[in-house]
Amino acid sequence: MTADDRIKLEAGWKAALRDEFDKPYMTALSEFLRTEKAAGKVIFPPGPMIFNALNSTPLDQVKVVIIGQDPYHGPGQAHGLCFSVQPGVPTPPSLQNIYKELKRDLNIDIAPHGYLQSWAEQGVLLLNTSLTVEQANAGSHAKKGWQPFTDKVIEVVNARPGHLVFLLWGAHAQSKQGLIDTTRHLVLKSVHPSPLSAHRGFIGNGHFSRANQYLKERGLEPIQWQLPPL
Repeated sequence: MTADDRIKLEAGWKAALRDEFDKPYMTALSEFLRTEKAAGKVIFPPGPMIFNALNSTPLDQVKVVIIGQDPYHGPGQAHGLCFSVQPGVPTPPSLQNIYKELKRDLNIDIAPHGYLQSWAEQGVLLLNTSLTVEQANAGSHAKKGWQPFTDKVIEVVNARPGHLVFLLWGAHAQSKQGLIDTTRHLVLKSVHPSPLSAHRGFIGNGHFSRANQYLKERGLEPIQWQLPPL
């Protein structure tokens, strides 16, 4: 069985990443996930949503990249987009701070939900650097093989024609800067929106307005950061 048969992935991403799925690290990662599930461990997000960030934002439509760490590890939260939760789930603290900065920066009303799918569908790649996690065990899959895969995703996006915006919030996301051509793309950095650090420079960073200004200057549609009602 080839990767084409196994992996349901948006066509542009599949063409760019096809070789990764046959590499030893991905074979080992797949085996690890199967073994964990067979042992009765609960893995988030659900299997069909693991590649949701790529399927929601086709490669040729990426405008902005936001890099998160690993999925939320509580029941019903994660659905494959960093910082986003499924409808009906309370907005997590880091996302609340993102909303506060949107209100301060662009006077956008704070959304009553945490579902960021509309951002993804406008070209915001919401990429966690680990795409799975064990329930109630943050960071549990961080060293199981996802890092080289998501590094490759960033390299593929970086190599695309045109100019993108990368939002690197916190040390973990900023560790990926070496994969990005900063002479061609706009890279905006600040501390993480976590309650532990947001007051040290996330609130006030102006990243959302600066990203939209950059897109407009290049003839691209700005992102509608205001989330639609569910």
